[in-house]
Amino acid sequence: MKIVIQVVGILPWLRNVQMQTLGKQEFGNTCYCNSVLQALYFCRPFRENVLAYKAQQKKKENLLTCLADLFHSIATQKKKVGVIPPKKFISRLRKENDLFDNYMQQDAHEFLNYLLNTIADILQEEKKQEKQNGKLKNGNMNEPAENNKPELTWVHEIFQGTLTNETRCLNCETVSSKDEDFLDLSVDVEQNTSITHCLRDFSNTETLCSEQKYYCETCCSKQEAQKRMRVKKLPMILALHLKRFKYMEQLHRYTKLSYRVVFPLELRLFNTSSDAVNLDRMYDLVAVVVHCGSGPNRGHYITIVKSHGFWLLFDDDIVEKIDAQAIEEFYGLTSDISKNSESGYILFYQSRE
Repeated sequence: MKIVIQVVGILPWLRNVQMQTLGKQEFGNTCYCNSVLQALYFCRPFRENVLAYKAQQKKKENLLTCLADLFHSIATQKKKVGVIPPKKFISRLRKENDLFDNYMQQDAHEFLNYLLNTIADILQEEKKQEKQNGKLKNGNMNEPAENNKPELTWVHEIFQGTLTNETRCLNCETVSSKDEDFLDLSVDVEQNTSITHCLRDFSNTETLCSEQKYYCETCCSKQEAQKRMRVKKLPMILALHLKRFKYMEQLHRYTKLSYRVVFPLELRLFNTSSDAVNLDRMYDLVAVVVHCGSGPNRGHYITIVKSHGFWLLFDDDIVEKIDAQAIEEFYGLTSDISKNSESGYILFYQSRE
């Protein structure tokens, strides 16, 4: 696998734009990895933190140091066209997780989830080691730990939001809530709908009755109740995963839901809790990972990104400028007939604040 770095100066319609684009040559079904790295590189807060990590000159190799080296090579590339083989990153990825240690097509969302969580774990472990080293220097090894809760990292600052699960007892009207953090949101999809509709469905009120009754602590018994999920804390970058792969019992395999789901260039979430932080936060679409094909283990991934006001489409080593209107081609199909489609799979929305 090689990564082709192309400065946009080679593209005549963007000749004066000072930026770099990352094109990739496909080797061994790694486009699931290519597409996610493309998207993350154009998520500015993430890219800046990865490059800052590179500047710290960490010595011990891990997945983050390999990613930082790769991003640094892209950011400092001076040639109009250059080839950078990310051998370290791919070999490290395959070494750390057997799921990716093969030449089969993998799921881009699984890779994104693994990458973000792994980077967060690395940063938390480094913070822990720094604290322990500080105690050694100060001779305070017997000091009790303030708490065992892992510290938040810049991965959490960028991608982490909070959901609150509210349950209301229909007998005593007591409302209980439980918070749950997320790095990305996975939403169900329906035919001829929008991402806003999908998010509303995600937070629809559900009635718990019959066998599903809720045990109310106030009533000390099982009662009918209503529960709903709301967003309590909005992240800096909202990563939305469209659940396009469904297991079909009669086929004994996963099939793709190529439903047409409109995703706007601007997004405001309305399924927020009453005590939500940054209730009116506006988001702009900055990247889309697109799945091309009819199933999760076959097909191809491409990426659409926005940079310096331009929309660019990355298909491995092919990079081209597209109009904003062309994004509509990646909403999905209006027909339920199962066939190959190019449809948005992971959406990255960045906050304006």
